[in-house]
Amino acid sequence: MNDALGKGIRVAGENRSELAVELKRRYDAGESIRQLAAATGRSYGFVHRLLGEAGVELRGRGGATRKA
Repeated sequence: MNDALGKGIRVAGENRSELAVELKRRYDAGESIRQLAAATGRSYGFVHRLLGEAGVELRGRGGATRKA
């Protein structure tokens, strides 16, 4: 990820849109929100909010479901 968008730097405008598109692509490819947060140096909440702004349909929580 771009160092100019590192932790503590406000992300707005075109940079925010570009980051949202990149995170959406990676999330849709299977990365978790936690993995994306770690890779970008951002918080879970920031990544979650940005994915929501990008119109991403979030996956359910992980783990297999048990059938009795």
